[in-house]
Amino acid sequence: MYASQFDGNAAGQATQTADPSFSPAKNRDTQPLLPLTVKQINQAFQATDDKSNFIIDGVDVNNVTLVGMLFSKAERVTDVSFVIDDGTGRIDCNRWVNEAVDTKEMEAILDGMYVRVHGHLKGFQGKKQLTVFSIRPLTDYNEMPYHFVECMYVHNYNTKSRKLQGSIPTQNMPNAAFATPSKSYQAAPPDQGIDQMVIGYLQQPSVLSREMGVHVNEIARQLSMPVENVKQSIEVLVQEGVAYSTIDDDHFRSTGNG
Repeated sequence: MYASQFDGNAAGQATQTADPSFSPAKNRDTQPLLPLTVKQINQAFQATDDKSNFIIDGVDVNNVTLVGMLFSKAERVTDVSFVIDDGTGRIDCNRWVNEAVDTKEMEAILDGMYVRVHGHLKGFQGKKQLTVFSIRPLTDYNEMPYHFVECMYVHNYNTKSRKLQGSIPTQNMPNAAFATPSKSYQAAPPDQGIDQMVIGYLQQPSVLSREMGVHVNEIARQLSMPVENVKQSIEVLVQEGVAYSTIDDDHFRSTGNG
């Protein structure tokens, strides 16, 4: 269910690639895998002319993992292109199919599916893209809020490290993609952590698609926290303009700006 429980064999299946700029040994095996949202990727910048060198929260980013809905799948002879939408934005992706196992993996993926992808972030013609080296459909949708919690944990860790170290470049957090939700929550200040977990849940694509919003009791149940804590957090999020009530005082939606 977590990135750490993902079948590592899938990530190592493609030992060759039709993309000459993509080196599995360099970009897959030796680089940390960071959980990110598309919004974080879109805000990344390149510190050099190296198209594979991106900076997010003050750290170098190469390999990433995303969770979201897949659409616009287009199959070609040597590769498959598609788009991932995680509720914070969209990113173009490309999966090379050099082996039979690659083809089989992509045949199981259809438009409208929620998937987890592992890939290498790169720039092309001014746009950020993901060269995917593994993809699988979600079988447990709890993985979506867990992924957002992981993203927030890594973001907090890296930004706090940067503040503590001043202008000294920080290193990628060890095993950042493998943090459990409980560890993620405990790593952040209590109030801030709850707010981030609640807005992360509200910004899931499956929740954003519900016009009537989601009841506070459901949020509390899904995040395993007291209803009163959720209500207090919602009040803060409403004041900040990143959430609003819908059909009554207990149903809320994200504005999409969190």
